[in-house]
Amino acid sequence: MSGSDEAEQLFRGYEGRLLVACSLGWVGLSVGRFALAPMLPAIIEDLSITSFEAGLALSSLWGFYALTQYPGGRLSDALSRKTMLVAGLGLLIAGFALFVVTVEYAVFVVAASLVGVGAGTYSTPTKALITDLFAARRGQAFGVQTAASDAGGAIASSVAVAALAVATWQTAFLPVVLLVGVALAMVHVWSREPYSVARVDLDLRATVRRLIADPDIRNLTLVYSLYSLAWQGAISFLPGFLQADKGFSPALASTAFAVLFGVGILVKPLAGALGDRAAHGTVAAASLTLGMVGITGVVAFLSRPVILAMVVVFSTGFMAFSPVMQAFLMQTFPDASMGGDMGATRTVYLGVGALGPAYVGYVADVASYTAAFVGLALCLLASAAILVAMVSPTWLRLPAAIR
Repeated sequence: MSGSDEAEQLFRGYEGRLLVACSLGWVGLSVGRFALAPMLPAIIEDLSITSFEAGLALSSLWGFYALTQYPGGRLSDALSRKTMLVAGLGLLIAGFALFVVTVEYAVFVVAASLVGVGAGTYSTPTKALITDLFAARRGQAFGVQTAASDAGGAIASSVAVAALAVATWQTAFLPVVLLVGVALAMVHVWSREPYSVARVDLDLRATVRRLIADPDIRNLTLVYSLYSLAWQGAISFLPGFLQADKGFSPALASTAFAVLFGVGILVKPLAGALGDRAAHGTVAAASLTLGMVGITGVVAFLSRPVILAMVVVFSTGFMAFSPVMQAFLMQTFPDASMGGDMGATRTVYLGVGALGPAYVGYVADVASYTAAFVGLALCLLASAAILVAMVSPTWLRLPAAIR
């Protein structure tokens, strides 16, 4: 692990090259999974499915993404980070390639599930590797990695629009396969770690007991679970919501979706750096509050310029939360079990978050997107309240019986 600010280079040296390689993998992953949202109306029409069925498919992606967090992290502890990173990237290539040939709903669900497995296998080892490589600049490193995800989200909107304009939604995944393949090659060449294959005891019971015994981890997992539910529900259906309930054209809705991630590219590194210099928990609580204000504004206002401004506010809060909260969580885990502990925690909160697309799709079918997004705003309000109580002065903190 790097020990000083001077020794840790974000884009050069051994740690910098691996951060770039892992971040490129996140760009490819994000282009692929986030291109689904702006193309969802076309996919629903092409496959002749309902919004709820589309939401179930996306929930399968996020569900398998959640379920594979713990084994991915635990195996990266026992084998090597490189082994699991390459395995995850390989599964992503297979899943996105299956999207290219999808013509039936069942195949669409299988492709989404395979992408979820690959993303989960890749995700926690990436974060564990960054924690291994960076100490003084850990928040900034997570800011770079999570901003790469947002760069992919911003690119996804353009890829989706271009694919629908000149070909079919399936063709949007061809460049994704290429990009993820390049990231796999970079990790393979640049990482000094060996590949390792062996029988590993996942030891899930001991991990769960250890995490449940820590009241701070319990509360942080609840905070992240509520955030994840709101985040995954919002990003899956934001373009559809803006078109159906706010009268946006498909192009304008896709632009708003791109803005969401464009803001993240700028905000995440800044939030990570701020968290390194201030308290990570305080910055995270402020981010949740800002996100709640923004999503409430998107729901409440009718003027399109004001709605776009609220998308900026909403995305600023959402995007600033992730790097500081990840740094906050990682510092609570022991080094020897860091990957597995983080993976188990992510399995819980991402598993809850995986219900977000199904929830929004169902409520949109029986009521409206507006009603669904009101529920997402309430999730953010509850999440912010819990975190504020945790990081506030002693007289405001949660009672010991709850903690």
